[in-house]
Amino acid sequence: MEDENFVLFGEEGAKEARQLTYGSYLRLPQLLDAQHLESDPPAHDELLFITIHQVYELWFQQLLHEAQTARDALVATRAESEGRDLWFARHLLSRMHVIERVLVQQVDVLETMTPQDFLEFRQRLAPASGFQSVQFRELEFLSGAKDAGYLKRFRGLTEQEEQSLARRLEEPSLWDGFVHVLAEAGLDTSSDEAITASLRAVAHDRSSYADIWGLAEALLQHDELASAWRGRHVVMVERMIGGRTGTGGSTGATYLRSRLDLKYYPLLWDLRSAL
Repeated sequence: MEDENFVLFGEEGAKEARQLTYGSYLRLPQLLDAQHLESDPPAHDELLFITIHQVYELWFQQLLHEAQTARDALVATRAESEGRDLWFARHLLSRMHVIERVLVQQVDVLETMTPQDFLEFRQRLAPASGFQSVQFRELEFLSGAKDAGYLKRFRGLTEQEEQSLARRLEEPSLWDGFVHVLAEAGLDTSSDEAITASLRAVAHDRSSYADIWGLAEALLQHDELASAWRGRHVVMVERMIGGRTGTGGSTGATYLRSRLDLKYYPLLWDLRSAL
């Protein structure tokens, strides 16, 4: 009997099909060799700490991938029929919601580490800090909360990381894409007041503006889940290190609490008071 792979792919293709494995496709040797402890002797919970944060960065990468594609669908013009797909944008935002719920729940795993166990290796982390997560800041910028001051406050950025943040500051955000959709629908977007009035019109005529209302709610859900993660994170930090300063020199939980009121889409929240 002929080799099935040979029949499907030919000689070279069959060779490649036999070579590709679960481990090689996922680059598992490299992935599982990316956790290097700083503690000596090794602290048992440092592996957990590294793994949790590496998984966060993988999810941030996926969120950026989805958010950028959703944004591109929103900013496309009606003439760009292949790019303008409001259903697909909402679909990707819904996927982001599911991932963001995982991010919140993932804190529970980290909290299985006691403060005493964390302190065994915490001093080894300085001056590294979660504040330095470039992807997390990219996600904030892409969502609509742009703050050029972070480029000055970051320390130890590579040239590529600086370029990534600068690009996110310059490019359209998800909010810009949403405003573009409003304008394409013939709604006034000339000012914040005009956008609020347009959103009120959308809210009171959802049958005519079903896609736009759905997008507004999807963006608000993204904003709410980001807020839920920040709230869950700061409580975890307080439980773990109390009022200590952060390893990167920040004020720790005090700084994190100052970010709790951040909203990506304040006009969507204010709309509730204007209905």
